[in-house]
Amino acid sequence: GCDSSLNLTSQKATDAVDSIFRSLRDIARARMHMKQFNSIHNPGSNTHQAASYKPLLKQVVEEICNPDRPDPVDIEHVSSGLTDLLKTGFSMFMKVNRPHPGDHPLLIIFMVGGVTVSEVKMVKDLVATRKPGTQVIMLSSALLTPHSAVELLFATDHLQPDTNI
Repeated sequence: GCDSSLNLTSQKATDAVDSIFRSLRDIARARMHMKQFNSIHNPGSNTHQAASYKPLLKQVVEEICNPDRPDPVDIEHVSSGLTDLLKTGFSMFMKVNRPHPGDHPLLIIFMVGGVTVSEVKMVKDLVATRKPGTQVIMLSSALLTPHSAVELLFATDHLQPDTNI
């Protein structure tokens, strides 16, 4: 609501900052139901004092490429065919393991909203070191630049999409 710095008032600046923090809280609230991927902040521990940042995409790819293969908590396998549905039905009576996302030699990741070049490189490097031989196809709705990421996050209201059809 301010076209130049000459028209900037204290109230307009306060409203803009409040809007930014409201957007950040809404983004954090979108992950509250998750058990494993609910935070990108690692506060540190007694042995490692420094707090650190761990991107959500990195957490998801590390879980997919985890060699210990625990059942993913926040990643869900959706049955797609009759065979998968039968396996899911029989799993109530006998122990049938759900497929793990890392079982397949092809990993397809689609990022809604956009992806940066550094995120694509991070995924490529993670998969190459943790799960060699796996082919990765990374798709996205946009290739983000630092400017476009900030603009999409703060300049438009994507958390409340336009539903006028």
